Amino acid sequence: MIQRIQTVWLLLAAAAAFLSMQFPFYSGNIIDAGQAKHFAYFTAKSNTLLTILTAGVGIAALVAIFLFKNRKQQFRLVLITLLVSVINLVLFFTQARTFVPGEGNYNLTAVFAIIVPVFLIMAMRGIRRDEKLVKSLDRLR
Repeated sequence: MIQRIQTVWLLLAAAAAFLSMQFPFYSGNIIDAGQAKHFAYFTAKSNTLLTILTAGVGIAALVAIFLFKNRKQQFRLVLITLLVSVINLVLFFTQARTFVPGEGNYNLTAVFAIIVPVFLIMAMRGIRRDEKLVKSLDRLR
């Protein structure tokens, strides 16, 4: 299980997803209900939908690690997780637009949220290569 490269990519994707819940994606001034400006950090915990999606991506990446015996199911789960992580990333950027324009910036730790789909794509490549290797070995028998 751990000797496969997709396991490493899936672990990194899960770690990045869980870290994006802790560290800020965007920081800046926001206008609250009382029309007062105040400085705020935007993390995945700031929005309920983002919290659910981010935790779901992290948990799905961890679950996919243990599906190493069924590569087709593992590939499907990683593909669905990739789609959810892209939706999650779009929500991150749209929620960042709720801040006052020009009075905020993306944090360096936004990389955690951005890199999750990249790790999932790398895991999918590893799963596909593993499937090709098994098919070629079955052909030789």
